[in-house]
Amino acid sequence: MRLFLRLGACAAAALMSLGALAEDNPTVRAPAGTVAGRSSGDLNVFKGIPYAKPPVGPLRWKAPESLPAWTGVRDAGAPGLACVQPRAAGTTVYTSPPPAMGEDCLTLNITAPKRARNAPVLVWIHGGTLLNGYGFNEMYDGAALARRGVIVVSINYRLSVLGYMAYPGLSAENPDGISGNYGLLDQIAALRWIHDNIAAFGGDAANVTVSGESAGALSVMYLMASPKAKGLFAKAVVESGYMISMPELKQPNHGEFAAEAIGSYIAGQVGATDVAALRAMDAETLVQAAAKVNYFPLGTVDGKVLTGQLVDVFDKGEQAPVPILTGFNSGEIRSLRWLIAPPPADAKAYEAMIRERYGDLADEFLRLYPATGKLEESELAATRDALYGWTAERLVRDQTRLGQPGYLYLFDHGYPAMDDKGLHSFHASEIPYVFGTMAHTPSYWPKAPDSPVEQRLTAAMSDYWASFARDGKPVAEGVPAWPVFGKDEGYMAFTDTAQPGRRVMPGMYALHEATVCRRRAAGNLPWNWNTGVVSPVLPPHAEGC
Repeated sequence: MRLFLRLGACAAAALMSLGALAEDNPTVRAPAGTVAGRSSGDLNVFKGIPYAKPPVGPLRWKAPESLPAWTGVRDAGAPGLACVQPRAAGTTVYTSPPPAMGEDCLTLNITAPKRARNAPVLVWIHGGTLLNGYGFNEMYDGAALARRGVIVVSINYRLSVLGYMAYPGLSAENPDGISGNYGLLDQIAALRWIHDNIAAFGGDAANVTVSGESAGALSVMYLMASPKAKGLFAKAVVESGYMISMPELKQPNHGEFAAEAIGSYIAGQVGATDVAALRAMDAETLVQAAAKVNYFPLGTVDGKVLTGQLVDVFDKGEQAPVPILTGFNSGEIRSLRWLIAPPPADAKAYEAMIRERYGDLADEFLRLYPATGKLEESELAATRDALYGWTAERLVRDQTRLGQPGYLYLFDHGYPAMDDKGLHSFHASEIPYVFGTMAHTPSYWPKAPDSPVEQRLTAAMSDYWASFARDGKPVAEGVPAWPVFGKDEGYMAFTDTAQPGRRVMPGMYALHEATVCRRRAAGNLPWNWNTGVVSPVLPPHAEGC
């Protein structure tokens, strides 16, 4: 009643509309303000909670600003807008367009067990190449993990040019002389909001795990490397991450254009001459125009938010000293075939091209990715390993060196509808097993059978992930213990069952680490998907490589 009396007429009317829901739906009084969610069996669900001011108008291309505590009761029964993103031109297994999008999109969703007290918190950062996606996608529903005692928070963050474009005029108006990384700063702002508010929902702010897949996994690595995210999380999950080179703010390096130069090019392509003109443009028009000229967002090395290339930060041991669970899928590139070139005409041409490009490393490359058999299979495997396999093993090695436990996995599971389409263990196919959401995959996703094999694998993976979020150690009932990577190089293979092993794909890591090391030493070559027959000629052996 006291709350009601403080409200104005319009707000009071809104509160009255919520009054009928109050008895059946949870209301939480957090430092940010009071929210009314929805009861869902043994869970409480809150959607569309804002964690920062809307980044609109003069706040477009600004670091997110804190939102003052609101008065009254905010209805948290429906998700917010997805952040502005390019509209898909065709369909893929991932096609799941947002129902609505806009710039006022900095919201998060919370799924919590009822009567939660000091529960572990898992923060999910969606993938989509930093171009697409949204946190309230049904495949990321946190109910199955929440029923295992974990509070699941999914977030939206700015995408495409609105989230990652650097530009000289934007740097000039910034006190630190930097620009770009706005989507990453959104993620950090969300983590701060969680730190300050999650106790009201029953969560433990000191036991937060940041997790994500693909671009979400890249984001987790950025968070591990960013001094601005220090202390905001205690563990990390990186699913199919890729530790590729990224642009530096003002100068070209490692074969990448300077980030400000990329922004200037984009501005020219959309017909904007300055910051004012860019801010005056319709957001969706701007994002679509950038997509047409193939803008590809990445974090920017700016000396403040990201202080160096990820490989350099991790080599120096400057990343967050936290336990990590990470891995990759055997068929990563089967759904990402645009990352490989058409195979050469025959085995002889393939071998000649590899020897020309890899020199003294060619014998090892051809051992791992041979010219015999179907050449496309060798290309699929080589690109998978250069991006995802190498990154996953590097992460567990780097965290082990810091004295932190690392848990490595290889997802190698398929089922008839998946395998019949040539998509065995494709990129992101582990997600519905982790979340227990196989019934909520996108329309073109191969449909899995409702079989005991699928049910057992889903239960095991959900258990492992929930246990890691809780205690920093993946444990599941009725399945083998997951070995720490450590000196024995342990890992877990997920086929039809969970099977522990040692030394995943021997030789894979060493080859791609040597390749990246030589490119870094040369200073004029990127390390990303330019692998195999599309690799530049590798520099000769360098000291330390």
